[in-house]
Amino acid sequence: MTTSTPAAPPYKGVFPVAPTVFDAEGRLDLDGQKRAIDFMIDAGSHGLCILANFSEQFVLTDDERDLVMTTVLEHVAGRVPVIVTTTHFATHICAERSKRAQERGAAMVMIMPPYHGATFRVPEASIHAFYKAVSDAIDIPIMVQDAPVAGTPLSVPFLARMAKEIEHLAYFKIEVPHAAAKLRALIEEGGEAIVGPWDGEEAITLMADLDAGATGAMTGGGYPDGIRQITDPYFAGDREKALDAYARWLPLINHENRQCGLAACKALMKEGGVIRHDTLRSPLPPLNPAARAQLLELAKRLDVLALRWGR
Repeated sequence: MTTSTPAAPPYKGVFPVAPTVFDAEGRLDLDGQKRAIDFMIDAGSHGLCILANFSEQFVLTDDERDLVMTTVLEHVAGRVPVIVTTTHFATHICAERSKRAQERGAAMVMIMPPYHGATFRVPEASIHAFYKAVSDAIDIPIMVQDAPVAGTPLSVPFLARMAKEIEHLAYFKIEVPHAAAKLRALIEEGGEAIVGPWDGEEAITLMADLDAGATGAMTGGGYPDGIRQITDPYFAGDREKALDAYARWLPLINHENRQCGLAACKALMKEGGVIRHDTLRSPLPPLNPAARAQLLELAKRLDVLALRWGR
C-alpha cells in the first residue's frame, strides 16, 4: 500500500475556476482569456483551475481544450500553480489528457469519476482502476471532484481507501450536500493520505467547510479578492474576522450559486472591462437581465475588483 506523496508542497488557499472566454459569435477569444487570467492572479488567487464545468468544458472540442490549456499555461508561466480538469469517461483518454496537462506545466489535474448522462455509471472497482491508471501515467497530484453532476456516490471509506492506495490521488473537492460532514469524516478516516480537503460550489458552504478542516477553496472566478477576505483571516487564526467577512460576501456568493451559475463570472468581468464579451456558448442561454442587475448591485456594494480592474 502506497500513501499519497505529491512531489510539490501541499497546495492551499483560493484556486478559482477560470472561465473560457468567447467572442460575440462564440469563438475562442484567446486575448480575452489571457486578460481574465491576469485579473484572477491580480485579485489574489493562490492558483487557478481551467477547463472545469464552470469553464464550459463540455462545449469545447478536443482541439479547443488543448489550445486553451496551452495558452493559459504558457501565459501564466509559473506565476501561480494551475490545475487542469481532464475528466473523461474513457480511462485511456483521461490518462492521455492528464499526461498532456503535466507535460505542458499543470500543477495538478482534477477529475470527476467516470459518468455519462443520467444513467451511465461504473462500480467502485472500476472507478478505483480508472484513477489508478491515470495516476500511473503522471507524476502530479490528482484531485477527485465529488459533485452531484456525476451522480456517482463516493463514500468516505472508498475515497479514503483510494487516497491510501493510489499514489498521486491526494486532493478532494467536496461539493455534495452536507459537504462539511463529509470533509470532516474524510480527514478523520484518510489521515495523512488526505493532502488537500477542499471546498467547492462557489464557496456557498465555505465557513462550515473551513471549520471541518478544508484547506483550499475552488470557487467561481469573479471575486477571488472577496474569498481571500474570508480565508486569509481564517488560516491566520482569526475566525471571528473570517465569519464577519463571510457574512458580508454571502449574499453575492448565494446569488452566484443560486441565480447566475457560471454566467456570473463573465458578467462581472465584462462589466469591469476585463473581457469584451460575456458570451456563453450555445445552447446555454444568456444571463437573465434581472439576475445580472442584482449581481452587479451586490458586487458594487462590496467594491469587487473585477468591476474596476479593466477601467
